[in-house]
Amino acid sequence: MTTPFNAKSSADDVLAGIDLTGKRVLVTGVSAGLGVETARALVAHGARVTGAARDLEKASRALARSGAETVSVIALDLASLTSVRTCADALLADGRAFDLVICNAGVMAPPLGHTEDGFETQFGTNHLGHFVLVNRIVPLLYSGGRVVNLSSAGHRYSDVDLDDPNFERTPYDPWMGYGRSKTANILFSLEFDRRHKAQGVRATAVHPGGIATELGRHAFAEPGALQKRVDELNVERAAIGAPPFEMKSVPQGAATSVWAGVVASADEVGGRYCEDCRVSPLLTGEPSNAMTEGVRAYALDPERAAALWAKSEELVGERF
Repeated sequence: MTTPFNAKSSADDVLAGIDLTGKRVLVTGVSAGLGVETARALVAHGARVTGAARDLEKASRALARSGAETVSVIALDLASLTSVRTCADALLADGRAFDLVICNAGVMAPPLGHTEDGFETQFGTNHLGHFVLVNRIVPLLYSGGRVVNLSSAGHRYSDVDLDDPNFERTPYDPWMGYGRSKTANILFSLEFDRRHKAQGVRATAVHPGGIATELGRHAFAEPGALQKRVDELNVERAAIGAPPFEMKSVPQGAATSVWAGVVASADEVGGRYCEDCRVSPLLTGEPSNAMTEGVRAYALDPERAAALWAKSEELVGERF
């Protein structure tokens, strides 16, 4: 399916002419950046949005500044499975169904750390927290509903390591940890889609693009660090004949999430990885990490997806 949208399209461009009145959406990570913009765009087109965030006061202020003050907020700390389960229980008790869940929250390339439950911070927060939340609220997803998991081109840095997910034997590298967690987001989408598509519930993973948000507070804390990384990427891109890398604005970064959630057909995006408002091609050969378009084959491996699901259930102590 061709799309009129591209890397420069904003969330409002994608949603132009679309009335989401009556649709209910859950968006995680609504205290800054992409989460706030995603919620704002959906509300602006009529959706009723519930936003989940660790810091409710910060989220409420950010949403109000964006004009999305109608978003209701619920507490969610993805680095605590107690918090995740409490959030899911509250949503289930409320009983109102969702048409769309956008798993937007996450962390990127922090120093080695661990969640409340002892998982490496990125794998525990970016993957396991959302894994438990989404699976617990499956009863609230309408037939025709969707789950959008925010992944990243950073999945190219590493496949998941099911034998050592918490870096107990592997030397820790922040970008390897990020890559593992972002690959996990894609594999989770693939296996969730396989398990639920017969009931009309689909899942997809998206790369929003390179955007300067709070997500980079660890990786690019030093002055000039972000520009240095862009310069490095452009050296890599020039070596393979790719055009210079361009950062996206926050509205452009939110576009693929809403495109995959409410614009593209379910069969087009279900079990796939998307970027720049289209389904990404599969990378072949030995692809570069230079933030060019495409998805690595290991991230769309059905056997790998099933194995990650089983390992995740083992780690969280819960079967879905």
